[in-house]
Amino acid sequence: MAKSTKAQRARSAVGTAGQNPYLRRLVEDEDLRNSVRDAFEAARDAYERFSKNGSVIDTAIDDKKVHKDLKVAAENLRTASQKLRGEEKKRRLGRLLLIAIVGAVLALIISEDLRKALLDTMFGAEEEFEYTSTTAPAPAPAATE
Repeated sequence: MAKSTKAQRARSAVGTAGQNPYLRRLVEDEDLRNSVRDAFEAARDAYERFSKNGSVIDTAIDDKKVHKDLKVAAENLRTASQKLRGEEKKRRLGRLLLIAIVGAVLALIISEDLRKALLDTMFGAEEEFEYTSTTAPAPAPAATE
């Protein structure tokens, strides 16, 4: 009888896990699984360097590889967290907008015709300015002998 209740609890747990959207996304999304796995491996590497080098505090301060491993672990966990929450699409739009702005600025810097067209649109076309003198030119000096 004890086995049947354990089996029922196991079936219930599996059914509940199948309905969890986070677990479902973890099973379906290969990039998410890779991010979690890479974060785990980087954290494990940092821990191994901690444990083999003696004092944890001294190792964390001095060891550049530990810094790199912890940074990689944090970046991968951040990526996995964003994917779980579905925030990745927002970053693509922001990145696309940034690229468009940088491209527009570069186009304005490089193209003189584009700058003139933009200035004409913003401030109106420049008026042509022709200067005509209202005074007569000075007479040439007479030759004296």
